[in-house]
Amino acid sequence: MPAKSKAQQKAAGAALSAKRGDTPKSKLKGASKEMAASMSEAELEELASGSTNGKPERVG
Repeated sequence: MPAKSKAQQKAAGAALSAKRGDTPKSKLKGASKEMAASMSEAELEELASGSTNGKPERVG
């Protein structure tokens, strides 16, 4: 399932970085913190990948 917005994609990227150990988990907040706790690395990678062209910044 690809991300529906740029914000969702950024949050997934931050969570993926923390999951891999590149970023401390203490620096996560909001959606990225929840994503890191509830999703697998493969799910996060799928959500964070892809182009941001044509995606809205946020989905309401």
